[in-house]
Amino acid sequence: MTETEDVLVRVSGGIGRITLNRPKAINALNYDMVKVTAAALGEWAGDDSVRAVVVDGAGERGLCAGGDIVSIYHDARDGGTGSQDFWRDEYILNAAIGRYPKPYVALMDGIVMGGGVGIAAHGNVRVVTERSTIAMPEVGIGFVPDVGGTWLLSRAPGELGTHLALTTGRMTAGDAIALGFADHFVPSEALDKFVAALESGTVDEALAEFAQPAPESPLLAQRSWIDAAYSAPTVEEIVARLQDAEEPEARAAAEQILGKSPVALKVTLRSVRHARELGSLEEVLNEEYRVSLASLRSHDLVEGIRAQVVDKDRNPAWSPATLADVTDADVDAYFQPLGELELGLVAPEKETA
Repeated sequence: MTETEDVLVRVSGGIGRITLNRPKAINALNYDMVKVTAAALGEWAGDDSVRAVVVDGAGERGLCAGGDIVSIYHDARDGGTGSQDFWRDEYILNAAIGRYPKPYVALMDGIVMGGGVGIAAHGNVRVVTERSTIAMPEVGIGFVPDVGGTWLLSRAPGELGTHLALTTGRMTAGDAIALGFADHFVPSEALDKFVAALESGTVDEALAEFAQPAPESPLLAQRSWIDAAYSAPTVEEIVARLQDAEEPEARAAAEQILGKSPVALKVTLRSVRHARELGSLEEVLNEEYRVSLASLRSHDLVEGIRAQVVDKDRNPAWSPATLADVTDADVDAYFQPLGELELGLVAPEKETA
């Protein structure tokens, strides 16, 4: 089985094991990791000796903190196409995970953000622990939720997904299960025994032995004010409703939103709302690819990564600078067809002979 030092691939006890292995970077995804993971899943899908797949991350900090955004930063500055190719293959992988024909067990222990959500949360057996912290924080770097994130966010109860998308809020294990990003809770100290049980028995048997009742969801308990504010038609009105709300959490959310990229906020709101209307993960990924390539050409993606990760001054100079300065045409530009560059994913039930 092909592997690189950044992703470890092996089969043990009839279980295909994929371990993301960049612990110093919280296992952030690079292009080689995507290609090796996709190749392994493709091979195992037709291998009767592999009963299930388990995906985890090396180190103590988390499964995956997202994509390698420093590489994206340099690519965007240089006007290159490396990120375009990376995203294409990453989104194809996300779609394959969403349709995987065998149990795909994602151990979402620790930090799982951005591209890590794409690797984990489209699987059919998604396990969280008391250490899980899950988020789609893209607007904080002038980007827009991708890797099928808008599919998941748009299908969370009420407006909880919109709240997370615009604030970059983080989910606990209980939140992730309540919002449809995860399925089962297993204590982190039991994960090794859980995986051993997968090798010696079935997935259902392992879950029956080690899964515990889901913790309560703090976010779900706040749904009333979240739904009231985020049902507004524009980001400006959402912020106004949050500022006028009695709950201190609502006013804090308004402040969080106002610190993010104005154009990314407006594109994100449209992306999440439109994802609700689309009928498959594949259709959503096609649209996210259009948005991502537009972001690659934008000012705010480079500036956001510079401020948050490269120079770390935490003081991005967004352009346009305010929500009022972002026009409908600015937002429309992110959704334009790509012609021959279209991702072109098709949901299986919509394929034609």
